[in-house]
Amino acid sequence: MGATRVRFAPSPTGFFHVGSARTSLFNWLFARQTGGVFVLRIEDTDVERNDPRWSDGIISALAWLGLDYDEGPYFQSQQLGDHTAAAEALYDAGYLYACDCTREQIDERVRGAATPGYDGFCRERAVARSTATALRFRVPDDGATVVHDLVRGDVTFPHESYEDFIVVKSNGVVLYPLANMVDDRSIGITHVIRGEDLLPTTPKQVLMWEALNRCDPATGVDLPVYAHLPMLVNEQRKKLSKRRDPVAVERYRDEGYLPEAIVNYLALLGWSPRGDVEIVARDAMVDQFRLEDVSHSPAFFDVKKLTHMNGEYVRALSPAQFVDASVPWVAPWAAPWRPSDREVPWSESQFDRALYERVAPLVHERVATLGEIPSMVSFFFLDQPLVDPAAYTRVIGDDPLGRAMLEESLELFVDVEWSAPALHEAVSALGEGLGMALRTAQAPLRCAVTGTLVGPPLFESMEILGRERTRERLRRALDHVAP
Repeated sequence: MGATRVRFAPSPTGFFHVGSARTSLFNWLFARQTGGVFVLRIEDTDVERNDPRWSDGIISALAWLGLDYDEGPYFQSQQLGDHTAAAEALYDAGYLYACDCTREQIDERVRGAATPGYDGFCRERAVARSTATALRFRVPDDGATVVHDLVRGDVTFPHESYEDFIVVKSNGVVLYPLANMVDDRSIGITHVIRGEDLLPTTPKQVLMWEALNRCDPATGVDLPVYAHLPMLVNEQRKKLSKRRDPVAVERYRDEGYLPEAIVNYLALLGWSPRGDVEIVARDAMVDQFRLEDVSHSPAFFDVKKLTHMNGEYVRALSPAQFVDASVPWVAPWAAPWRPSDREVPWSESQFDRALYERVAPLVHERVATLGEIPSMVSFFFLDQPLVDPAAYTRVIGDDPLGRAMLEESLELFVDVEWSAPALHEAVSALGEGLGMALRTAQAPLRCAVTGTLVGPPLFESMEILGRERTRERLRRALDHVAP
C-alpha cells in the first residue's frame, strides 16, 4: 500500500463532538505512529444543516487540541463532479438502476411482508431516467460481504439483509455512502478509522468500491483497511447525546480544561497505554498506539474523571505557566482568544497583573479547571467582594459569636504583624478566647473578607489584600448586620 494515509471527515453541522475529537485523535496517532499522512476532509454536502461557522469550529478545535493535519482541509462539496462521474460509471455498467417508486408505494407493497424495506420492484422494469427517478444499487441476491476490521475482526453482512439502497436521489444528490467512498479513493486513503455507528454503511461502500474497480480494472484501487472505534456512552451506558450530555469540545475549552488533558483522556476511551498509568505524554501515546489494541466495547465518557485528570494537568503547570494559561479567564482583553459567554466580574482598569501573579499560587492547587479561578480571586480586584447572602447571614448575621469575632479582630488588626503566620497565630488565640475552634473562628472573617466561605487560604489572602482593605471589609460587614 505504501505510506499510510488516514482521514478525519466530519460534517459541519454543529459543535465539535467529543466523539469526533476521539476519532480525529486516533487517526492522528495512527498517522504519526506509522509515519503516514493525516488528512482533514470536511463533508459539507448537507446544504440544509451545514454552516461555515461549524467548519471554522472544527478547524479551530483541532488546532487547540494540537492535532495538526498534513493535507486539507478538503471540502466534499468541491468533489461533486467526481461523485456524479462515479454514479454514471456504475449506472452504465449495470450496478445501478433507475427507480420511480414513491415511499408510499413501497410501504403499500410490503405491508405485512416478513422483510420490510424496498422490494426490488424496479430491478427489471428498465425504468427510464428522469427527474422523478432515483438510482439504486443492485445488491447481490446471494452471499455476503465480509468487512475485515482491525478492531472488531471479520464482520459478515449477509446480502439478504440489505435492500437495494439509493445511491442518487431523484433530485440528483449523491448520498453519503458513495460520496464518502469516492473521496477516499480519490485521495488514496489506506485506513478508514471511524466510529462504529458507521459500520453498517461499510458493506455498501465495499460493494460499490469493488464494482468501480470492475468498471475499469486498469485503474482499480485497493480497498482501505477498516477500524471502527467503540461507541462513547454516558453513565447510563447510553450513546452520548448532543441534547442530553455535555459533548461539545468548545464547552470544555471555555470552562478551562487544558488541551493536553482532553487529548490524554480521549486516548483512554477504547485504548490503554502500557503499564498501570493514565497520565501519558503525547509522545508516549504516539509510540505505543496500535489500532489492534483498541477495544470494541463501549467506552464510558466520564466527566468527573476528565475533570480530575484536568486538575492533575493544572497542578503540573509551573507557576508562570499557570498564570499564562489562565489569562483568557482573568484578563480576556489581553488574551488571543476569550471564552464565549463568560465575563469576568472586574474591569480592565481594576485588574492588576502583578497582583494576580501574587494571588495565583493561592489557587493553583485548588482548581480543577481554569474557569474556576475568577470566582476564587474576584475579591482581590473588586472594591467590595461579591457576597454569598446565605453564608453571610449564617456566620455573621445570625451568629453573635461571629459578630464578636469580627469586632475583636477589627481591633486586633490595628497593630498585629501583617504576615500570614502572625495572622494565623493571632486569630487562633482570639478564637480560643471566645471558645471557638480555628475553623469556626475563620468563617466570619473569610465571609467578610472574601464574600463567601470557599476560597484560597485566608491568612495568605489577607496578607496580600493588606491591612487597611481587610479592616475596611470587617467594618462594612459589621455595618451590614448592625441592628
